Amino acid sequence: MIRFSTDSIEMPALDERRVSRWIRAVAADYGFSVGNINYIFCSDERELAVNREFLGHDYYTDVITFDYSTASTLNGDIFISLDTVRSNAEMVGVSFEHELHRILIHGVLHLTGQGDKTPETKVQMTEKEEKALAKLVE
Repeated sequence: MIRFSTDSIEMPALDERRVSRWIRAVAADYGFSVGNINYIFCSDERELAVNREFLGHDYYTDVITFDYSTASTLNGDIFISLDTVRSNAEMVGVSFEHELHRILIHGVLHLTGQGDKTPETKVQMTEKEEKALAKLVE
């Protein structure tokens, strides 16, 4: 089950059924089924608090993924800062909706094992995000 919730912030406009179908399709492309994925939309301050408390990182970020997946089933909690999604969208010149979809699937790609810590894996992540985003409009 894919759940969307908020933590002290307004829920973004999101076609949850369409997005859930898309996430399942992308997961299947990588050989996974979807178990329980919980998206928690929050503010920058909440995201920073999660980053500090659970990861020991003292910086803002757009997405934090906690992976509880098994061999073939994706499970996890994905915290998304809507403040940072909004500022990133403005910075790169895309719509908020486009950037939100990119971050939604970014978390799923982390659950499939894709990293983004090196220049090479960042490029691979971006390519996979773009491929997944193209699938959303089909």
